[in-house]
Amino acid sequence: MPFLSLLRILARSFLAGEPAVEEIVARGGLTLGKRWRWLRPLARRYVKTFSGKTRPRHRDVIVFLLQDPGFRRAWFKHRSDLSIVRMLTRGQQMQPVAVAKTWGVPPVASIGALADWFQLTPSKLEWFADLKGLGYKKSNPQLRHYHYRILAKNSGNIRLIEAPKPRLKELQQQILTQILDKIPAHPAVHGFVKGRSIKTFITPHVGQRVILRMDLRDFFPTFAAARIQTFFRTVGYPESVADLLGGICTNAAPRDVWPKPGVGIDPQYLWEARALYSQPHLPQGAPTSPALANLCTYRVDCRLTGLAESVGARYTRYADDIAFSGSAAFEKRIERFSTHVAAILIEEGFTVHHRKTRIMRQGVRQHLAGLVANQRINVMRPDFDRLKAILTNCVRLGPQSQNRDVHPRYRSHLEGRVGFVEMINPARGKRLRAIFERIQWQ
Repeated sequence: MPFLSLLRILARSFLAGEPAVEEIVARGGLTLGKRWRWLRPLARRYVKTFSGKTRPRHRDVIVFLLQDPGFRRAWFKHRSDLSIVRMLTRGQQMQPVAVAKTWGVPPVASIGALADWFQLTPSKLEWFADLKGLGYKKSNPQLRHYHYRILAKNSGNIRLIEAPKPRLKELQQQILTQILDKIPAHPAVHGFVKGRSIKTFITPHVGQRVILRMDLRDFFPTFAAARIQTFFRTVGYPESVADLLGGICTNAAPRDVWPKPGVGIDPQYLWEARALYSQPHLPQGAPTSPALANLCTYRVDCRLTGLAESVGARYTRYADDIAFSGSAAFEKRIERFSTHVAAILIEEGFTVHHRKTRIMRQGVRQHLAGLVANQRINVMRPDFDRLKAILTNCVRLGPQSQNRDVHPRYRSHLEGRVGFVEMINPARGKRLRAIFERIQWQ
């Protein structure tokens, strides 16, 4: 039998046999003419290599077999006698890691089952997942699943908003509600988690002696498609299903959506953004992206929580905003501590926005995510005064005179801003609400 053919058959058998791969391979799942003495030790080495990890890809098993000295010795010694007598196939199965068995996600063990779950044909499913990158390669906008909008930041960086079209958004919403929402986020995470908010993110740091604030650069595009597919395999989905789920949740932005360098856009930043967003990544604008980003950052959150606890500090995260706080003992070692944090983040594949790193001690305004955290959580005075002036002018001159950004639902926009202040500071929010109620809406 050709060497590569035997490798592929062995790889399929090993993957189908997890976790009882020794029994499946050595006792009938794969029968190589006789019970070869080298087969059971090979299965044990496989279990030792991949046990406790995310289920490996087919190509990972091939690499393992190619690099296994025992298997190579057996092949060169017995290749003339090796033949596949029979192979019992059990089909693909859900194989979650131990902790994932309690999550209760829907079992989907094949591409056909996934298509039925989405109520799609397999060809439509593959089109939406776009694993071949047709949306990136083709210039026809009708073949693309996203609308694009470019935002230039004051710092010069560029952010790309990728909004999924309605049908793809429905598929992503289904993944969010039926799979991702059933998986618990780390306790330190407060962004995009039910029951938590920006207020719960800041509360642990109120009244602390010192606060360290750090920011992650290009948060969503940092998560590559391979990382998302690995996560779905961790949940238990077979490789083919995990790849399609990852494809539905990721995107590669076509190059022609980017403008030519012009006034207000730094060519260097534009080139970097094109290169970053051209690789399949989590799109900012998809409903699944915040939950997937939180879940894929679980190990980072565990490491940073442990690091904070080792020095008596507290740690919370809200999307790409990271905060630590503590007492005088923490203040003495905070510079070295921030270096350790940056090292962990770099090890995990993130980029720290060093210009936004702040060490804020008592006596100065300690602020996180645009809110003051010194003695109690509060909105910043300039932000409060600006919103109060807008509401007052709406009463005097009419709301349309203040709608400079042409919000289609300006009343809901203003009411949301007032509601946010009410959540943070009820007394100030009550004053703004009284002004809002005096506005004459046509």
